[in-house]
Amino acid sequence: MKNEIAILDFGSQYTHLIARRIRELGVISHIYPNNVPAKKLINAVGIILSGGPRSIVNQPKLAYDPKIFELNIPILGHCYGHQLLADHFGGKVISGKAREYGLAKLKIVVSPIFENVKPITNVWMSHGDHVDQLPSGFKQIGTTGNDSIAAMANEQQKIYGFQFHPEVHHTEQGKIILANFVFNICKATKNWTTEKMLQEIQTNIKKQVGNKNVFLLISGGVDSTVCFALLEKTLGKNRVYGLHVDHGMMRLNETNLVKKSLAKIGLTDLHIYNAESEYLAALKNIYEPEEKRKIIGNLFLDITDRIMKDKKLSRKNWLIGQGTIYPDTIESGGTKNADKIKTHHNRVPRILQMIKQRKIIEPIKELYKDEVRQIGLKLGLPKNLVFRHPFPGPGLAIRCLCSPGSNNTVKKLIFQSSNLLILPIRSVGVQGDERSYAHPALITNLKNSSWEKLAQISPQITNSQKEINRVLFLMHGDPKNLVNSKLVRAYITKNRLDLLRKIDDIVNKNINNSACKHIWQMPVVLVPFGHNHGESIVLRPVESEEAMTVSFAKLPKAVGQKIVREIKALNAIDYIFYDITNKPPGTIEWE
Repeated sequence: MKNEIAILDFGSQYTHLIARRIRELGVISHIYPNNVPAKKLINAVGIILSGGPRSIVNQPKLAYDPKIFELNIPILGHCYGHQLLADHFGGKVISGKAREYGLAKLKIVVSPIFENVKPITNVWMSHGDHVDQLPSGFKQIGTTGNDSIAAMANEQQKIYGFQFHPEVHHTEQGKIILANFVFNICKATKNWTTEKMLQEIQTNIKKQVGNKNVFLLISGGVDSTVCFALLEKTLGKNRVYGLHVDHGMMRLNETNLVKKSLAKIGLTDLHIYNAESEYLAALKNIYEPEEKRKIIGNLFLDITDRIMKDKKLSRKNWLIGQGTIYPDTIESGGTKNADKIKTHHNRVPRILQMIKQRKIIEPIKELYKDEVRQIGLKLGLPKNLVFRHPFPGPGLAIRCLCSPGSNNTVKKLIFQSSNLLILPIRSVGVQGDERSYAHPALITNLKNSSWEKLAQISPQITNSQKEINRVLFLMHGDPKNLVNSKLVRAYITKNRLDLLRKIDDIVNKNINNSACKHIWQMPVVLVPFGHNHGESIVLRPVESEEAMTVSFAKLPKAVGQKIVREIKALNAIDYIFYDITNKPPGTIEWE
C-alpha cells in the first residue's frame, strides 16, 4: 500500500528520531540509504532528506538519485537535506558565517507547512554551513535574523527545506510542522500504533532467538531492566540468564539497590559478579575518554566469556543480550554517514563484529529512552523504577575525568565586553552532527544574571567561539585563584571514585523532591583541576525527553545552596561549576 514516509539518511544524529516522530503521528516510516534508487520508493507518499555531519561546501557531496525529484511527491529537507535542496536546484550554500547550535527564534510567513504555527517560534539548530541564496522557484518562508535562509519552499512542487530540526523535542511546534507535512501536504493516513511496536519487538525476539537462550548483561538502569523483563516475558525465565557486573564504578550502594529492586518485581534470578579489582587494574594510568570506554566494554565481554565457560553455557545455544537503545548506536557512529561522537561501552569493535556474526541480541536498540519507559509500564514495571534517572553503563568511570597533567593555564577571553575564562579541561560535544573535543568557557561574575540571561549567553558563546563547546558558571570557589589553578595528574583510583560517590550521593539526595522533578538526569563530574586539593566538581542537571536534544536544567536556588554547603564540608574540592550547556553543542556526559 502506498502510504509510507521515506526518510533518506545522510548521517544525522537525528535521522532515526524523524522516523520515530512520524510513527508517533500514526504513520509508518522507513529509513533508506542516501543513494537509494528512486524506483525503490514506490510506496512513499512523501520523502524527508535528513541532516548530516558533512559539509556541502568543503567536502565531497553525498550521492543521491536525482530522479527522486521526478516522483511528483512532496519532499522535505532538514539541515544538510535543506542545503542539498538549495544546491541541487541552483541556490548557494556557504560555510562558517552563520553558525547556530541550540535554540533560535524562527520568524515565519504564511505557508501550508506552517499552518497553526505561531508567527515567531523556538526551533533547534545545529549547523555550520547555511543556505545563502535561494534556488530558482523557491521563496523564503522563515528566518532567524542571522542573514541565512532558515526555511524555504517551492509551493508548486511541494518541496520544502528547513535549516532547523522539527523532529527534536526542543523545536516547540515541531510536531505540528511534521503533521502538516505528513497529513496536509503528503495526504498520508494513519496506519501505526504503539501496540504494534511492542508486538513487532516480541516477534523479532522470537525470530532472532529461535531455539537458543539469552545471556543478558544488566547494569540495573532503566534500559537493561526493561530489556530483562521483556525477554523473560517473551521467552520465559528459564531461557534468560541475567548478569550484573559490579565494576566498582557504581553509585553508592547501587548494586544492592539493583538486586532488591529487581527482586521486588519478580526478577529474582539476577547473578552478580564483583569485578572492581579487575577494572581498576585495567584502567590504571588511562586518561583518554575513548580508550576508557573501549577498555570497559571489552572487559565486560571478557567476564562474560569466563562466566559462560565456567557455567558450561555453549555459544551455540546462547546469544549475548544488551539493553542498547538508539542514542547509544547513533553516537557511536552507527549509521553509514554518521560521525562518531563517542564509543559507547556496548559498541566496542568486538561487539560490532559479534553483531555481524548474529551473536548479539538487542531487543530495544531501535527505541529512545521515553519509548523504553512506555514499554516498561506496559510490562507492569513500577513507575519509580521505570522513571529512575539514567546512569551510564561505564558508571562513574566516565564522570571521573583523568589527566596526565598539563602546563596549560586558564586563559582570558573577552566576549561582549565581559571577561570569560577558558579552562584547560576538555570534554566531548556534538556540533553540526560532528564530534568535538573542546574546552569550556567559565562565567565567574553572576551579578544580575538570571537563568534566562544565562540561557541566552551560553549558545552565543559556543556559536561564536569554535574552541569552546561548553559554558559553565562558578558556584563555589575563590575566583582569584583560578589563574593559579591547573590540570593535575590524576587517573581512575578507588579514592577518587569514593570521593565522587559521596558527592554524587549528596546531589541525588538533595534533588529527590518535587521542586526538582523537571530534572531528567544530573551527572556529577569530578575534574582533576584546582589550586589546593587539585579536584573540582561539575554539576550537569539536564531536561530532556529522548536524550537526543537537551536543555540545561535550572536548579532551585535553595537546593543549589544546600548542595554547595554539603560538598564544601568534605574539604576536598576547590571549585564547584554548573554546566549551562544545551545538547548540542555539549553531550549529556562529559566523556
